[in-house]
Amino acid sequence: MSQPVVKSDHPKGLYFLFFTEMWERFSYYGMRAIFILFMTKVLMMQDADASQIYGSYTGLVYLTPLLGGYLCDKFLGNRHSIIIGGLLMALGQFLMFLSASTGGGPAAVSIMWAGLTAIIIGNGFFKPNISTMVGQLYPPRDRRIDSAFTIFYMGINLGAFFSPLVCGSMDFKWGFLAACMGMVISLISFVLFQKKFLISEEGKEIGLPVKKLDLQSILVILGSIGIIFFMLNFKQMFKSDVEIISYFIYGAMLVMPVIILSDKSLSKTERNRIIVIFILAFFVIFFWGAFEQAGASLTLFADRQTDRMVMGWEMPASYFQSINPLAVICLAPVLTIIWGVLYSRKLEPSSPKKMALGLTLVALGYVVIAIAVKGLGIGDKVSMMWLISLYVIHSIGELCLSPIGLSMVSKLAPLRLSSLMMGTWFLANAAANKFAGTLSALIPPSGDVDPTKPVVYPTIIGFQITNLYEFFMVFIVMTGISAGILFILSSWLQKMMNEDHNEFAPDMDAH
Repeated sequence: MSQPVVKSDHPKGLYFLFFTEMWERFSYYGMRAIFILFMTKVLMMQDADASQIYGSYTGLVYLTPLLGGYLCDKFLGNRHSIIIGGLLMALGQFLMFLSASTGGGPAAVSIMWAGLTAIIIGNGFFKPNISTMVGQLYPPRDRRIDSAFTIFYMGINLGAFFSPLVCGSMDFKWGFLAACMGMVISLISFVLFQKKFLISEEGKEIGLPVKKLDLQSILVILGSIGIIFFMLNFKQMFKSDVEIISYFIYGAMLVMPVIILSDKSLSKTERNRIIVIFILAFFVIFFWGAFEQAGASLTLFADRQTDRMVMGWEMPASYFQSINPLAVICLAPVLTIIWGVLYSRKLEPSSPKKMALGLTLVALGYVVIAIAVKGLGIGDKVSMMWLISLYVIHSIGELCLSPIGLSMVSKLAPLRLSSLMMGTWFLANAAANKFAGTLSALIPPSGDVDPTKPVVYPTIIGFQITNLYEFFMVFIVMTGISAGILFILSSWLQKMMNEDHNEFAPDMDAH
């Protein structure tokens, strides 16, 4: 049996990808930090409508990696996919700048849809491919991959930390333009230095094109752009309440396992590992559905019912979104050390147990904020320390789940399906983000309420949500139950992962 490769340092390509991803995430999270506030304050949308649009946008952002992963594996290779994605995202952020520059109205909404479409498609090319390249820098069974993804994850969070502080400190249009500039920096650096740094430890270039893009695939790309633009505009065009994007995302979540697992070339070990990825992806939906309230309901809560005064200065509500990435940057090295110490003593939890712990911590974060808002009136405000505490606890949970999940997919997915499986993993994030928007729409009325109109409270499975305490209890129950079930299943999932298997050796299970 081959032994895991043991080295201490990391290739320079990891830090190059770190830099590229950092600026791309600056762009994405800078725009996300102000997006729901832009819709409610400039476009004058209702909270529920803005939440649903937010969920549709962030959901589709994580759905399109399926398309990008497929085209990368078949034709483009990682490098060309990343460049195409970067160009589209820069264009999309610029269109958001133009939308905000109009000052509102139908024209602003139409330009916003175009901008969102470009960002969504661009992210589909960029996101799965840059994550996959991290794994390609290392030889098989190299234990450094776990720590590499944690370092890479710090790059994501460094960009996510600065972006709300920059984009949230200025007018909406300049905030979107700053996000655009972040994407341009990411793209230019990648184009200039990819050949120098993106090589394996054996000196081979990684992520090269497989073959030329054919007409059929070009039509698939153009058709996908048209479909996403249509879905984003569906409710407005047809004056319909049907959530077509929900059907599309949740449908893809059900169909993809069937398509991938029906591949007859998969060995028994490969099939078991892919089943583990899909089961864990299901639980990830509940984690991110609760966690991603940061850009939706928790931003509205920060804006309206959190005391943001600091020595006479009112902190922008978007600044709270910098707490999570700052906490991750500070705590990621600590978690890496803890996992390393536990590994050396043969006590390190399995990936499923780490992810169950992440779910438990996100539930605990909502317990904290539920205590703060119990008995809170509509016009009352809570200390910002409660919200800060929630974000810090959630950050620890994120470190237990997200980098571990990325690393797990990189290790378990068959090499020939690596980008597609990474795209499928992001599909769970798509379902979770759309779910997050649906859950955010359940937030009860707060702030200024028209006394001449009856207050309409949202409901979920027959229960009416009349206050913030009941709203946050939804997340406590949902993530708490999910964590318990995953803990129970974790030992069985660990056996299914069969981490002693070497896919480069003859497979006794192969048909």
